[in-house]
Amino acid sequence: VQLVESGGGSVQTGGSLSLSCQVSGYDYIAICLGWFRQAPGKGREGVALIDKYGGTMYSDSVKGRFTVSRYGTQNAVHLKIENAEPEDTGTYFCVADRTHYCHTFDGNVFEDWGQGTQVTVS
Repeated sequence: VQLVESGGGSVQTGGSLSLSCQVSGYDYIAICLGWFRQAPGKGREGVALIDKYGGTMYSDSVKGRFTVSRYGTQNAVHLKIENAEPEDTGTYFCVADRTHYCHTFDGNVFEDWGQGTQVTVS
């Protein structure tokens, strides 16, 4: 199983950035896909999740600014960051839960993780 993120980079405060993650190695559609992040010197934080029927969850810190999406039966998930803030800086990880609908930002629930992509807001 591989989760490969792309699209990280640098953006100015107030700007926009899009991230994508392609999941491979599954025989079926992952139930829940999404994103966590980790800021320098801090623990990991759940950001946004989406299940295979389009149900979404967002952390309070990104609600209204981030949009998570996935298309049909693709094992891929995208994150649109808008009105970026310096506090959004960190490494963004793609996550997948093969068997449960999205219901928690507890990172221990997610079986598979990507390597991460860096987002810097200045």
